[in-house]
Amino acid sequence: MNAICPLSQVPVRFEPSEKSEMVTQILFGETFTVTEEKGNWLLIMSHLDNYTGWIDRKQSLWVTKEFFEQYNHRSRHFMAAKTGICKCQNDGTHILLTKNSILPLFHKGYFEIGTKIYHTDEKSKVVPRKFKPSKVAPTAMEYLNVPYLWGGRSIFGVDCSGFVQVVYQMCGIDLPRDAAQQIEKGGGVDFVDEAQSGDLAFFDNPLGEIIHVGIMFGDGNIIHASGQVRIDKIDHNGIFNTTLGTYTHSLRIIKRL
Repeated sequence: MNAICPLSQVPVRFEPSEKSEMVTQILFGETFTVTEEKGNWLLIMSHLDNYTGWIDRKQSLWVTKEFFEQYNHRSRHFMAAKTGICKCQNDGTHILLTKNSILPLFHKGYFEIGTKIYHTDEKSKVVPRKFKPSKVAPTAMEYLNVPYLWGGRSIFGVDCSGFVQVVYQMCGIDLPRDAAQQIEKGGGVDFVDEAQSGDLAFFDNPLGEIIHVGIMFGDGNIIHASGQVRIDKIDHNGIFNTTLGTYTHSLRIIKRL
């Protein structure tokens, strides 16, 4: 059974409970498969990255096979503005949209979800999905100072790998959800001074586990989510936090997609 996210953002939890940790988020217009039902909870698998977790049944909307087929065959449109508002033409209700929301079956300011038709305001800045790797760094800058949020993928809060995922998605490149999965993509860059803007830098702990990822920003800088989305210096040792005056993350490898 396929469904879609009809709200600005919905928390996906490790267990079917409001008290369980949020492992990721699904954003407006993202689709998923429901694989199990338990009371008021649905176990879902995101179509974006195959990530699984539990969501509240009330925060989902079932879609027909016909709608889902159209959804997958039409070009994707995203909201590029940080926030925007859409109005349902059926009942007049408004929904707050956040950056990177998907607007299904979008055409000339209108889009559809199920049987409802929505209209976006002029400030929403809706753009078609295009492969633009040169836009990675500029897109990342639009998230500067967004607070860190474990499991977050929205303009109101991101974690390190969620930040990387949504930035690359806006540039037409799909990545897995977690840093330990993202490191499997692309080819290695031998030296920090050979890194290009938009490359991904991965960091590990003393056990060799990948625990952090950020986007190279040129001139020995990196933009990443740590406390907030921020720009720090990076060298062969890792990330140097100028505010704290110390290295905070140990560099493992730099990858280029």
